[in-house]
Amino acid sequence: MSRVVASHILVSSETEAFDLKEKIDAGESFADLAKQHSSCPSGKDGGSLGEFGRGAMVAEFDQVVFSDLPVGQCSEPVKTQFGYHVLVVDKRLG
Repeated sequence: MSRVVASHILVSSETEAFDLKEKIDAGESFADLAKQHSSCPSGKDGGSLGEFGRGAMVAEFDQVVFSDLPVGQCSEPVKTQFGYHVLVVDKRLG
């Protein structure tokens, strides 16, 4: 089973998610932005969700983190029932 270490920033609007992605792509710290903006409790940890396997997160989330998204690259915003996520895979564990 594939496992990853990933982080995310959860916000309520698509506009805010795209704004955050732009800032990250421009070099701002993902962890700092997560601490400032994420509505998920993981925000206080810089958005870190730790290690998890396929199926541990909602389908839309899994689809992105278990795709070919390069390690360290910020995803396009992903809509789930919780809001909009900006995701980054910190490490792939096989």
